[in-house]
Amino acid sequence: MKKSLLTSLFVMIVVLCNATEPYFRAAWISTVANIDWPSKAAIGNCEQQKSEMIAMLDAFQAMHLNAVVFQVRPTADALYPSELEPWSHWLTGKQGQAATYDPLEFVCTEAHKRGIDVHVWINPYRVTIPAMDIEKLAPTHMYNQHPEWFVKYGKQWYYAPHLQETRDFLCKVVADLVTRYDIQAIHMDDYFYPYPISGEDFPDAEAFAKDSRGFSNIGDWRRNNVNLAIEAVHNTINSIKPNVEFGISPFGIWRNKANDPRGSETNGLQNYDQLYADILLWMEKGWIDYVVPQLYWEIGKKVADYKTLAYWWAQHASETCKVYIGMAPFHLGEEKGAAAWREGNEICRQLRLNRTIPGITGECYFRACDLVNNRCHLTDSLKQVFYPTYVPAPRK
Repeated sequence: MKKSLLTSLFVMIVVLCNATEPYFRAAWISTVANIDWPSKAAIGNCEQQKSEMIAMLDAFQAMHLNAVVFQVRPTADALYPSELEPWSHWLTGKQGQAATYDPLEFVCTEAHKRGIDVHVWINPYRVTIPAMDIEKLAPTHMYNQHPEWFVKYGKQWYYAPHLQETRDFLCKVVADLVTRYDIQAIHMDDYFYPYPISGEDFPDAEAFAKDSRGFSNIGDWRRNNVNLAIEAVHNTINSIKPNVEFGISPFGIWRNKANDPRGSETNGLQNYDQLYADILLWMEKGWIDYVVPQLYWEIGKKVADYKTLAYWWAQHASETCKVYIGMAPFHLGEEKGAAAWREGNEICRQLRLNRTIPGITGECYFRACDLVNNRCHLTDSLKQVFYPTYVPAPRK
């Protein structure tokens, strides 16, 4: 009886928390390496791709999600017709080979029918992943037009973050998307300067020495390179459609408190120091409308405790920058993972915690396929407990 009463009370709290809209309920749809969509079996098959997307959107509508974060520029390519970048080989099988339909327009139309917003996810600098061969880039790819704009680090190629040409081209891509499509946001994830490779420094020391722009420290110079890009994208969006938001989903730690008194009680890799992404600055400057820190760790993890970080990010929410939480259902049930991911449902524990923290106003889930497949019955919990009351209305 006592347990039943507590459960009923919790459900009432969830209902009250979700009564005031908007509460962000989203999933990332990854296209790089065909992680979520389209399936490898559907590469080059437009009708099968449409069918798979419809099934996914129907599933999201049934679990009362109200947004998707759709990856349309995974490796400096396009999952939509573009005069700036070639069609993605993740879609057609060969970079530059056109699809017979516009996937982004299709997603916008079908998602909006279901009351689901579309946040367009682009990767600003990445050109290849380790499994990609640079020789297979389309002749029209910007790498083949302006090779001087690119650098190689480890096994991957990137737009050089320090170049004005990189920022200008990124803004052209953003302007094209915002102008042509009925989208609700531009979204970037955690890939700014690449994650560090042990024993190898990012190859921009010569560029720093040649034009430091007055910076004496290469780390500050790199952060400024990214700051300039974020501010430029913000200004580009606002100049075209101010109602379109700009959101960032960073790695979950801004800085550790040991390095900065403003940081979190954690001991992991840091956005500010290793990825050169000063998220707090962007929030304070009003350059981004929301942040979705990727808190892909369990409650109680020593290096990066979910609870500690959820509170830390929430305290930085403001009227100009909302805080949602990036959740990791892909960890559920992992045989070699921490016990928290194998016992019970860690995502449900985290969702209950989120509801007690002022400042958290939504969640986004990685990956979409784990929700569709009801991994460890998480989808059942979303429908019945966490998102039971609000059914999105079709957008006009």
